[in-house]
Amino acid sequence: MARIDDLLIGAIKAAGPKPPDDAPQGQKNPWGNKISAALALAVAQELRARGMDGARPAGPGEIGLSGAERRLAGGLGAKKVDVTWATEESGLMLACSVKTIMFRDSVGGHFQKNLTNRRGDLLFESTTLHRRFPFAVVAGFFFFDIGAASDHTPRRNSTFENVFPRFRLFTGRADPADRDEQFERLYVLLVDSNPFAPSVICHEVNSPQAPVALGVVFDDLIELTAERNFDMYETAGDGNIRKARSK
Repeated sequence: MARIDDLLIGAIKAAGPKPPDDAPQGQKNPWGNKISAALALAVAQELRARGMDGARPAGPGEIGLSGAERRLAGGLGAKKVDVTWATEESGLMLACSVKTIMFRDSVGGHFQKNLTNRRGDLLFESTTLHRRFPFAVVAGFFFFDIGAASDHTPRRNSTFENVFPRFRLFTGRADPADRDEQFERLYVLLVDSNPFAPSVICHEVNSPQAPVALGVVFDDLIELTAERNFDMYETAGDGNIRKARSK
């Protein structure tokens, strides 16, 4: 496994035991917030390990006085962003949105109830950031409980299957002049929060059949960020980013 696999599994473990689906909201909401924060910390830690010094959020004392998530002034107003890498010279260079749906709807017994709202949240973030920072790479990581892959009925597909047609239009932003609401990359991840054998499986949102290795995901994000900022940054093809050397 790649380092990012270990970091995400560590984040799942750090959240503690998942409450049952029928637990009161007073138990589910704090756990949901805890795992979301832990996953964001893991993503930022991976970015720092790949050369993105100062990527937020971070634990206390890791990157100076404050490692909290950034609040950025975007094209539609200020917005807190889950994971960011920004520099004084270039502004926002990479942003990662982390969203989770980890509990079944108490009425329908599926994970799809908040899917439309989460899509709206994601698209608002990408639009806001791209209008202010058109060269920024914006990636989305949408985590679902693994049960979302098997909550189908004779009348409806599983939530996991339904995500792809609803989101695939909003990935693959290849040029800073492309649509603001598109993400450069958008991923769907299935999380097994079993404390004895937690796991994470990642798919690109336009590729439901074939999982993608998380190490490859972050290699791609690094490469794309360096490409967008070729005058100041480069990658040697090793999955890390560095200041561009004089040619």
